Amino acid sequence: MKFNKILIIILIVFFKTGNVFSNNDIFNVNNIVIEKKANLTNNQLTRSAIKKGFNTLLKKILLEDDISSLDELKFSNIKELVLYYQMSTNTDQNKNIDIIEYNITFDKEKLYDLFYSNDISYSEINDKELFILPVLSKNNQLLIYNKNFFYDNWNNVRENELIEFILPLENIETIQRLNFNKENLFNIELEKIFEEYVTKNLALVFIEDINPKQLKIYLKIKILEKVIVKKIILDKKNKQEKKLYAEAIIKIKKEIIDLIKSQNLINVSTPSFLSIELNIKKNNLAELNSILKKVKLVENIYVQEFNNEKVFLKIKYLGRLDEIVRQLKINKVSLQRMEEIWIINIIK
Repeated sequence: MKFNKILIIILIVFFKTGNVFSNNDIFNVNNIVIEKKANLTNNQLTRSAIKKGFNTLLKKILLEDDISSLDELKFSNIKELVLYYQMSTNTDQNKNIDIIEYNITFDKEKLYDLFYSNDISYSEINDKELFILPVLSKNNQLLIYNKNFFYDNWNNVRENELIEFILPLENIETIQRLNFNKENLFNIELEKIFEEYVTKNLALVFIEDINPKQLKIYLKIKILEKVIVKKIILDKKNKQEKKLYAEAIIKIKKEIIDLIKSQNLINVSTPSFLSIELNIKKNNLAELNSILKKVKLVENIYVQEFNNEKVFLKIKYLGRLDEIVRQLKINKVSLQRMEEIWIINIIK
C-alpha cells in the first residue's frame, strides 16, 4: 500500500505537470515605450514596438558579435517569434505626449530554433551584481575615491541596466593597499580589495591617463570564480576630458557585460543530461520538484526507475554542470558524484 502511494505521488508530481520546468522570464521584454502619433496606425505602432523589443532582447542575452549576425532578419520572421504582448496607453506629463507601453514575451522554442540555425549561444545571467572599483592614474597620482571622475560618475553614465554595478564605500585599508602596489595593481588579489564580497562577481578597473593621445584601461574581473584580464585603448581625438571619460565608462561597461555574458553562455544545440538518485525516505519529492522549478537551466526531468526507497531521475539541462550545481546549492540542494550516478539531497 505504501509503495502504491509513492507511485501515485510520483505520477502526480512529474507527469501531470508535463515535466517542463523552465520559464520564459528571460525572454520577456517589458516597458517598451512608443510615442502615439496620429498618422500611425495601431499595426504600425505595434510593429515598431516588436522591432524595438526584439533588439532590446538581443542586447540582453547575446554577445555583441552574435547580435550583428541577426541584423538582416526580416520583420516577418521577428513577428513569428512573439508569443504574446500586452499594451497600455499613458501620457508623458513632462513631454505632453501620449505613449503606448508594451510588454512583449518571445517564444522560447522558436528562439531556440533561431539560435540553433545561426549557431548562436545565448546568455542567462543569474547573478546580476558586480562589485567594481575604478581607479584613475593621472598627474602622478592614484585617484581612488576622491577627485576620481570614474568613481563619482560610474552609475550616472547609464548605457545598459543588465548588470547592477556596486561601488564599495571608501576604505582606508584599500587606499593603503592600492598605493603600496601602485606600480603593478594587477598583482593584487581581488578578494583583498573586496574582502566583504569574496563570493561575488568582482572587478578592478585601472584607467591610466598619462598619454596625450590615448587612454589606457586595464580590467581585472572575477566572474563565477574565473579571473579574466583585458586591456582597452581609447584614442582621445582632442575630446574634452569629461566627454572622453564618460565615453570610457560606456565602453568599459559594454566590455564587462560582454565578458559576463561570455561566462554564462548556453548552447541550445547541445543540451546535457544528468542521472540522479533521490532517497525518498530522507527527502520530500514534492519539495524537490518545487525547487527544481526555480532552477532556470533545468529544461525537463524524467522518472527512470523507482522502488520503495529511491527514485532514479534524469534531468535535461542547458549550460554548464558547475552552474547547475551552484544554482542547486543556492536553493539548498546538494548534488554529489558517487561512482556513476549523482546523489541529490535537500539540505535541511
